[in-house]
Amino acid sequence: MKRNVIFISTLTLGFAFGSLSASAEGDPKRGANAYRACVACHALEPDLHLSGPSLANIVGRMAGTAQSYVRYSQGLKGAGFEWNEASLDGWLENPRAMIPDTYMVFEGMPNAGERADLIALLRIAGKDGGKPAVADSLIPAAWLRGGAPDPIRNAPPEARVAEIRHCGDSFFIKTETGGVIPFWEKNVRLKIDSVETGPPPGVPVMLGAGMGGDRVSVIFANLADLQSFVKEQC
Repeated sequence: MKRNVIFISTLTLGFAFGSLSASAEGDPKRGANAYRACVACHALEPDLHLSGPSLANIVGRMAGTAQSYVRYSQGLKGAGFEWNEASLDGWLENPRAMIPDTYMVFEGMPNAGERADLIALLRIAGKDGGKPAVADSLIPAAWLRGGAPDPIRNAPPEARVAEIRHCGDSFFIKTETGGVIPFWEKNVRLKIDSVETGPPPGVPVMLGAGMGGDRVSVIFANLADLQSFVKEQC
């Protein structure tokens, strides 16, 4: 029985970590195109975390340890391996085969050549003293920030929120221009953006969230602002 367990574990590790030779010959220029699969959830700018952690300087980093990123699964926190060509190849092929409890929703990249190209790009991402070395020659500068929203620190008065009142099934949002706009409560999203892309403390910002004009997101700088601005009052 013990020999069977060892045999199965060896197969699992071999599948999960892939082949080093398969990921060592990639082309970073082609990898820039493969990065399209990652751009919505991962930035290449150092310390800029989106749904997933920044991929800058990932090669050589221990899994589950990106600075200031706190949303790792327990499996990734305790994985105990380093991100290198072999482990990245296995992860990109099938993340859940390596870490079953991962929160990553990406199902995998079956093409070995495409994985090798992406890994070649990641080997140089975030180098050059913290400035992503891929910026000028390989990918558009905007891609370094992945799907990060544009900063909203200088929103116009008609987008800056002065007061939010909830009554029944509705929110009534007053802006700094003095206008009050009613919304069905299910069409209002209350969000927090506490990093550089968010509003200044004490100045929530209302952004349109639907083509029909009947849905909005209200972005707060922190939880305290959200709690202080939203009042139950009819």
